[in-house]
Amino acid sequence: MVCPRAALGPGALWAAAWGVLLLTVPAGAQRGRKKVVHVLEGESGSVVVQTAPGQVVSHRGGTIVLPCRYHYEAAAHDHDGVRLKWTKVVDPLAFADVFVALGPQHRAFGSYRGRAELQGDGPGDASLVLRNVTLQDYGRYECEVTNELEDDTGMVKLDLEGVVFPYHPRGGRYKLTFTEAQRACAEQDGILASAEQLHAAWRDGLDWCNAGWLRDGSVQYPVSQPREPCGGLGGAGSAGTGGGTASGGVRNYGYRHNAEERYDAFCFTSNLPGRVFFLKPLRPVPFSGAARACAARGAAVAKVGQLFAAWKLQLLDRCTAGWLADGSARYPIVNPRARCGGRRPGVRSLGFPDATRRLFGVYCYRAPGAPDPAPGGWGWGWAGGGGWAGGARDPAAWTPLRV
Repeated sequence: MVCPRAALGPGALWAAAWGVLLLTVPAGAQRGRKKVVHVLEGESGSVVVQTAPGQVVSHRGGTIVLPCRYHYEAAAHDHDGVRLKWTKVVDPLAFADVFVALGPQHRAFGSYRGRAELQGDGPGDASLVLRNVTLQDYGRYECEVTNELEDDTGMVKLDLEGVVFPYHPRGGRYKLTFTEAQRACAEQDGILASAEQLHAAWRDGLDWCNAGWLRDGSVQYPVSQPREPCGGLGGAGSAGTGGGTASGGVRNYGYRHNAEERYDAFCFTSNLPGRVFFLKPLRPVPFSGAARACAARGAAVAKVGQLFAAWKLQLLDRCTAGWLADGSARYPIVNPRARCGGRRPGVRSLGFPDATRRLFGVYCYRAPGAPDPAPGGWGWGWAGGGGWAGGARDPAAWTPLRV
């Protein structure tokens, strides 16, 4: 359930006096060690909530603890009378319920059912354990502790390891409204990237001279190599998040009309539970034969986000273009070489070739646990011999043949 935040009560004023400690520390320092939470005690006996400094980092499919502890005068109150509530910030003034606990009664909401539970590490521990983390779990969470008339809150940011990728559909550039951009990212195994994720990708070298929607409704684009067609070479009129100097930056169009204006999209995806691999059939196939070729290996045609995740997180490197599920042809390069598209690593794109005339291999995605029905190496062809025959044979009649 999504609801607007109510007016702050007396407990919030007490919290403002003490503050909630959220120091910025490197993400890497937050992983691989237990977080120590120092609790502040007030003379008034009010409830005090504190979350760990910085942010916690996980990946899709992982398990993470959102740390939160509280303290109050136990002599006057019983821990069983304390209500613990976790919500997710979905808009500046709107929150979605995640988890509520009052004594022995616990309840998770929506997509968090079956995945969220309290850590329960002794009195005063309100930390939330979140299992099988999804892309949609990314964001800020509020831990609220209430006891009778006293309450306090703390914030925790959940970040995900992953990769940002620009996207536009076959119809061309600048064709997506905000809602269509959300749908396009979801269809390619991603979500709209946040401004923070795009800025981190720019610092990591992302350079893309086409503006795209972000999850907050703003339109931006990252420029690592300044040039005139991409916001200028720096100075007045080209300022962006990164400073707008000759070193580049993230150009920002601000918040746009999300139902009328059209741009590309910047999507974000995270760790893959399965594996992406390149399949070279007996002969290159048109797009119509890509799904059958992957199906012969217990897989499906990979989505754009899956190929980017395999390139970034699984270091997939292949200097051969292949079909993807959206009808585009791309290939991932981890180790740049001259004959493979230039000096920088990345996922190269050949756009959206003619689906009937252009022939490629195909990038397939096999889900975890799915068997490979042809572990010895199989391809598609026609029993009894024969070649492509100028396309005279129907790919629908193909049968698996050992390569």
